[in-house]
Amino acid sequence: MLSFEDFSFKEYDSCTLCPKNCKVNRNKGEKGFCRETRDLRLAWAGLHFGEEPPITGAGGSGTIFVTGCNLRCSFCQNYQISQEGMGRIVSLEEFVNLCFVLEKEGAENINIVTGSHAIPAIALGLKEAKDRGLKIPVVWNSSAYETEEAISLLSDCVDGWLPDLKTLNPQISSQVFYAPDYPETATRAILKMAGLSPLKICMENKEKYPLGKLYSGVIIRHLALPSRIADSRAVLRWFAKNLRGRALISVMTQYTPVKRTAGIKNYSLFENRMLIPEEDENLKALLSSLKIDEGFYQELVASDDWLPDFNRVQTFSSALSKPLWHWKIGWVK
Repeated sequence: MLSFEDFSFKEYDSCTLCPKNCKVNRNKGEKGFCRETRDLRLAWAGLHFGEEPPITGAGGSGTIFVTGCNLRCSFCQNYQISQEGMGRIVSLEEFVNLCFVLEKEGAENINIVTGSHAIPAIALGLKEAKDRGLKIPVVWNSSAYETEEAISLLSDCVDGWLPDLKTLNPQISSQVFYAPDYPETATRAILKMAGLSPLKICMENKEKYPLGKLYSGVIIRHLALPSRIADSRAVLRWFAKNLRGRALISVMTQYTPVKRTAGIKNYSLFENRMLIPEEDENLKALLSSLKIDEGFYQELVASDDWLPDFNRVQTFSSALSKPLWHWKIGWVK
């Protein structure tokens, strides 16, 4: 039986896996910006019904949330696992088994959320699952704060990509995401993803998949920030210039203030509130003016019912998810 301990993961010896270049020895238990050693820690896995339609499909996305992150987004909805460390170590066999259980439960894909800091271990697990017969596609759901070299490690095991493009404004990326180099790093990473995976959405079964099913390609997510619609304009212009016809865009309007216990920087650069109807209309007008119609737009809803709580086994609302594994109890019965 294979174990993560059987592999050296030389990338962790002096870790430069992500753009932070911490150069700590994670193989010896040292921690860098992501606060994780070589161990793979997970927080939640199950069927998720809140992703973009070609990813959610009919059966839900087989979502696996990874503990840790190489950013510090001040408003992160998943801060309990990205910044506060909720999660537990899993073995290689546990990870592979989780992929097969998700497939058996009807998942349309395996959706790895925020695994940028753990790519060597995750890539190993995904390759092992595929070697053992995993048939559903794998989607990489990340911030796009990744090096091209790290993305290449995933080229044999990832089929579709779901990266954020948070901002092209270095002031925002520095003070809100703790990554001044985010704009140039993320755009390079996304172009690399698009080069690896041509867009392929199957439209054959419209009754079951009215908006198609993703088999390959890139869907770029952009969360509009309150009072920063000009930044969204820059992101959408970049998409129109660089990836029109080669990828899809998903514009999200659900920015929601979250309750935090520590670590919040000031919100002087944007207003910490939900978007207002005027901003919603401005975003729609912007998409129209740029003639962007290849993608998805999240309609404005003034609710925070969807916010997760990773302390609960039912982390997301029951309408949005079906939990199969939780960091506190393991398999959900």
